[in-house]
Amino acid sequence: MKQRIKQSIENLKQLSVNTLEELEQLRIQYLGKKGVLNDLFAQFKTVPNEEKREMGSLLNELKTAVQTKIETLRDALEAKIESKITIDDLTKPAYLETLGSRHPISLVRNEITNIFAQIGYTVEEGPEIEDDWHVFSALNFPPEHPARDMQDTFFIENREDGNNTVLRTHTSSVQVRTMEKQQPPIRIIAPGRVFRNEAISARAHCIFHQIEGLYIDKNVSFADLKQSLYYFAKEMFGAETQIRLRPSYFPFTEPSAEMDVSCNLCGGKGCNVCKGTGWLEIMGCGMVDPNVLEASGIDSTIYSGFAFGMGVERIAMLKYGVNDLRMYFENDVRFLNQFKTFI
Repeated sequence: MKQRIKQSIENLKQLSVNTLEELEQLRIQYLGKKGVLNDLFAQFKTVPNEEKREMGSLLNELKTAVQTKIETLRDALEAKIESKITIDDLTKPAYLETLGSRHPISLVRNEITNIFAQIGYTVEEGPEIEDDWHVFSALNFPPEHPARDMQDTFFIENREDGNNTVLRTHTSSVQVRTMEKQQPPIRIIAPGRVFRNEAISARAHCIFHQIEGLYIDKNVSFADLKQSLYYFAKEMFGAETQIRLRPSYFPFTEPSAEMDVSCNLCGGKGCNVCKGTGWLEIMGCGMVDPNVLEASGIDSTIYSGFAFGMGVERIAMLKYGVNDLRMYFENDVRFLNQFKTFI
């Protein structure tokens, strides 16, 4: 295998192409599903542990060499093609192309993700079509618990065993899936789209986006939660931002709290947006209930943790001054064009 990798690297140096079609064939030969690299990575699984480091380094060297070679050949071909283009009239105006822009939800989601990445959080994702266990039962929602009514769930399939298929109402299901497959320490955020059976209005929608966070380790305290969210608020809304935590209730956390940030539009003095209070609610949070840890196979006598969740649309409304949720889903180009400067 070692000899094959080295030989492939040497062969790359001699390769050349004359057309873009030949270049594509070269790319498929090395990077396709049945290509050289995939075949070598499949063999890598059988390499003895003491040789894995060396082989892994060689494989990465080959992968980099392939990508560099393809890019070099492509640049050379494109330059050759451009050199053959002739312009009949140098005074003819150029064709103007309309530039696209990132969606404001994507901008805010990426910004939130980057903030938490700076303090060690990694991104986890999960399916939008979920089962009752991951959306409710594993999060301390008993079958007849009234908190289930808070979610306004879209049910896809009712099963006899009670593990119904639903559209997820929150990305907490990703937290459950992570705890099931990974032992602490766990430090993740889970961005994604969620669904609730609500009437569509300026302040509510049946589809929206959440980012939830989870941190589990030994000796995690509420003070750690508060400091993490305080850091996030300052990074997101500015260094002068203040936060406050109000007692609340969620089935999966105890104690639980709602977090407000000082209104960045009026500086906490009171305005129409914050309804004269000087504060804006942005998320729920709390310490993970021991029952939730135990349901996912984590010993609650050893580990503790906190969780939090926020609506991306809500943050975007505060950041950009948008006062109607429906605008995020109508794809009105006049609205989206305003965010070109934020790319």
